[in-house]
Amino acid sequence: MTDIIASPAVKEAVKIVMEQQERLGKNAAEAVSAATTVSAADLPGASQPIRASVLRAAQLAHEAEDHARNRQHVKGKLTARERLDLLLDTGSFEEIGRFCGGDINGGRAGAAVITGFGEVFGRKVAVYAQDFSVRGGTLGVAEGRKICRLMDKALDLKVPIIALIDSGGARIQEGVAALTQYGHLFRKTCDASGFVPQLSLILGPCAGGAVYCPALTDLIIMTRENSNMFVTGPDVVKAATGEVISMDDLGGGYVHNATSGVAHYLGEDEADAIDYARTVLAYLPSNSDLQPPTYAYAATRADRDVAKRLATIVPDNDRQPYDVLDVIRCIVDYGEFVQVHELFASSAVVGFACVNGHPVGIVANQPNVNAGILDVDSSEKVARFVRLCDAFNLPVITLVDTPGYKPGAEQEHAGIIRRGAKVIYAYANAQVPLVTVILRKAFGGAYIVMGSKAIGADLNYAWPSSQIAVLGAAGAVNIIHRKDLQKAKDAGKDVEALRAKYVADYERTTVNANLSLEMGEIDAMIDPEQTRETIIESLKLLSSKKRVRKTTKHHGNQPL
Repeated sequence: MTDIIASPAVKEAVKIVMEQQERLGKNAAEAVSAATTVSAADLPGASQPIRASVLRAAQLAHEAEDHARNRQHVKGKLTARERLDLLLDTGSFEEIGRFCGGDINGGRAGAAVITGFGEVFGRKVAVYAQDFSVRGGTLGVAEGRKICRLMDKALDLKVPIIALIDSGGARIQEGVAALTQYGHLFRKTCDASGFVPQLSLILGPCAGGAVYCPALTDLIIMTRENSNMFVTGPDVVKAATGEVISMDDLGGGYVHNATSGVAHYLGEDEADAIDYARTVLAYLPSNSDLQPPTYAYAATRADRDVAKRLATIVPDNDRQPYDVLDVIRCIVDYGEFVQVHELFASSAVVGFACVNGHPVGIVANQPNVNAGILDVDSSEKVARFVRLCDAFNLPVITLVDTPGYKPGAEQEHAGIIRRGAKVIYAYANAQVPLVTVILRKAFGGAYIVMGSKAIGADLNYAWPSSQIAVLGAAGAVNIIHRKDLQKAKDAGKDVEALRAKYVADYERTTVNANLSLEMGEIDAMIDPEQTRETIIESLKLLSSKKRVRKTTKHHGNQPL
């Protein structure tokens, strides 16, 4: 990271002043005053004297970091600058506005936020890190202006924006002026949405209106400890409702990852959270005008061995669960899969991977959890991720094994119609390459919405054992042959034997991919071992796919 004052001469001067301070036993101001001006003769490589005012600023900056360490480390938290050191490539940080919002003569080094640019894996990013050791990291006019200036420059340069959040919210002393800055930040974040990737790392408190800044970004990353988000804190909740609840139970990292779905990753600690942010950025382009980065990949004999495993993962019994992650790891490069929303709505799996060196988004039903059914939460999870991939030019690979939408009054009252429609909207509007593979079951409306050709997918494949139908065999027979079964029951015949016969007939004639093949809704039946190679060839074929503006509308009215 670039130091507080880049000049080696100033660094050396600060060292001299600190030594004078220790020798004379004076405070910082007196030591600097005693130094007045450090002679150029004392500083190797310096061409002119260093003024005391510059030394004072540099020393203030060093003292501020010492103060931050003392405040943060006792809480098990890193300082803002230590976090930036972890996030950015070594030596790449270029700070802007270091003393903006400060009062050097008054002994205040700067505002409660650090802004600048750096690199992640050699690619430029814009970053801002709130400094809780300065006024509790609260946002006032100076902080708001610094962040807005950074975001404006990031949009000009077309680079990702990463926020490291650790703040008490709006600065109460500045009143409406502080709140107004949040309005500006909301507007800037919306301007950047879908244009450059935006990541928010919640590494401390984030309360009140401040929560909507990260809520507008692409991914929210929290930690298991010290990380909190809530609109109203425990004290306000108690005063308003009488409910007594802790900060973690109200808005901690685990709650927002597993229950609310607000956050997309739960880091074990700050280093883990920051590492996840770096990893995600490796799959995304710097902006929506660019294609994702590509990586060298050399096929080996091991690929063939891994591909053969696919034939044994999915059980023949369509009611027997299995872990779709095993399928994904056999398809993607090196078996590496970066999940998003891992703890939320687990009946669906989404995340980033590479196929033959090209980043892709993976969407899959998870038969291990509720048979891979689509409910209100998994629908929103899938829809949001497909929209993210479409915004940043990542092809979407969809692996289907679902019995349909989850039935029941609870789901209907929770808005399965409105929220389930989000999956339709996401796939129907996506213009990146879309490749779908049906692994086993694809029933009813879920068959259509999970990347079917009818909804806009480019290439669709199915495994030989796949079942495609309006309903599963048992459900269909109960409806189609309801009267026949009732007559058999009235006649004293073996109803279950007759039902089994009807089910077998329905499975043989209807619950298979043949009709979809004949209609052209499935492009080919492939053996499981062919899945990875088929996807690779499909992505090559679709590599020149272009976006097309079909109408002159401003935008659609997405179900929300």
